[in-house]
Amino acid sequence: MLLRTIGCGIVFLLGALQVNAQNSGIRLSAVPGRSVVRAQNGMVATSQPLASEVGLEVLKHGGNAVDAAIAVAAMLNVTEPMMTGVGGDAFMMVYWARSGELKGLNASGRAPQALTLEHFRHRGLKQIPVRGMESISVPGAFDGWVTLLNRYGTMKIADLLQPAIEYAENGFPVMEKTAEDWQAEVDVLKRDPASTATYLPQGRAPRSGEIFRNPKFASTLRKLAAGGREALYNGEVGREMVAYFAQHGGYITMDDLAAQHSEWVDPISTEYRGYKVCEMPPNGQGLTALLALNILENFDLRSMAAKPDLFYPIEIEALKLAFADRNRYIADPKFADVPVQQLLSKEYAKQRAALIRTDSAIADPQPGMMMQGSTTYFTVVDKDHNAVSFINSLFEHFGSGITAGETGIMMQDRGSQFSLDPNSPNVIAPGKRPFHTLIPAMVFNDKKLLLSFGVMGGAMQPQGHVEVLTRIIDLGMGLQEAIDAPRFRYDGGNRVVMEDLMGAETIQSLIRLGHRRVAPAGGGSVRSAMGGAQLIMIDPETGTLAGASDPRKDGMALGW
Repeated sequence: MLLRTIGCGIVFLLGALQVNAQNSGIRLSAVPGRSVVRAQNGMVATSQPLASEVGLEVLKHGGNAVDAAIAVAAMLNVTEPMMTGVGGDAFMMVYWARSGELKGLNASGRAPQALTLEHFRHRGLKQIPVRGMESISVPGAFDGWVTLLNRYGTMKIADLLQPAIEYAENGFPVMEKTAEDWQAEVDVLKRDPASTATYLPQGRAPRSGEIFRNPKFASTLRKLAAGGREALYNGEVGREMVAYFAQHGGYITMDDLAAQHSEWVDPISTEYRGYKVCEMPPNGQGLTALLALNILENFDLRSMAAKPDLFYPIEIEALKLAFADRNRYIADPKFADVPVQQLLSKEYAKQRAALIRTDSAIADPQPGMMMQGSTTYFTVVDKDHNAVSFINSLFEHFGSGITAGETGIMMQDRGSQFSLDPNSPNVIAPGKRPFHTLIPAMVFNDKKLLLSFGVMGGAMQPQGHVEVLTRIIDLGMGLQEAIDAPRFRYDGGNRVVMEDLMGAETIQSLIRLGHRRVAPAGGGSVRSAMGGAQLIMIDPETGTLAGASDPRKDGMALGW
């Protein structure tokens, strides 16, 4: 039996569910539509086709999953410059098949020494600006790339940066959705002379199909290829960046850059209907997804497959409660006490689940500011089933809007996520890492890696994790079908962004319960607000790989 909301495209599978609530298999295929990609020797799933191709070529030429991931990260810096890059932060989760080791790498940057709470008090500000020099935290991404490569990689950073160098120098045709995101930020780019010169070469954003070249960034990548980490954090590239900051009222110094180092961490996890879901610990927001899954485990979502007017409210309310805890507790654990184990207890989840009613929306449980976010997520699995779940971000589209002079490096605005409330665990302090939205993820079954996946998009990330996983595990959807399925985005209070594909009747039922349908915060399209998922599964029966990629982005999964 198959239920469809007529004319709206939503699909809930009823009779033919092949997922047992505890331990049976996950389906790869589903109703007709875009198929999963299947391969045997390696797979890459990214938001940009050229990046997927670059990663696949590394695998084909003997590189492992980490080697391919670094090449992909650099390539995405070139082809999606509004989303990601050397000027941003990164979080990585790595599974090493031979040893069974699972590690996380936190490559998030810290507040510069000059940006103190007193600085903002003196300026009379109530919150940190989202754009401009005060929003820039120290970039951690490139240190993370090198740290990851040094531990697990087999190739040289110079070789892995080469494809990105060539595309930055010679150009590439801009994709449709990338062009849309680029055009939306023209006014932001025009505020900074270096951003205007680098990313609006004809005084406007490049249109889809036009060739965009970035020779300044190509030159910087050559310096990074030759000098490695030292070139940015202690050398020529760093000095060029700092000189531009000093000239234009910035705050990051060479001492701030030199002090930046990534941190190896152990992922946190919860069991959800027999599957072990692993996320990154604070200062990232992976805890949010685990909190919501723990709450949802108290409801029989499978039985609600035929009742979207019941299914959606339960998910929205669970996420609303999880976000309330996120906003209260998540911060840099070096500066604040984050009670992870207490929050992840099943008893606590039962208490939170008891607050959910089916006849009305919960009153606002003290949510904080919701964020849009500009991020790239991708995942790679190699022939040995080593896996990398990787997310790299500038935060807002084009981050701070500041390009670091002639380097071509666009700087993130992650520092804007610090609080100026002295009682907040996330209050700004020199050398502190801000609350972070970046969360790669993995799922294990019977102690074996099953899924490496993620969903980019600021506060959408934990929501996307929950929505994709419940559709696979609870509703029995295939991998691509689960990514394609209609999404909502809880946006604080009783505000919810809803895709039309949820269906008019379902949307009206949510409104009657007290949920407010709203446009995405800060403008932009509903499509962009729903993020972009990438997923690779290791088939437990055959050992082959299956990949799926979000149609809300430009990308694809490729394998060989």
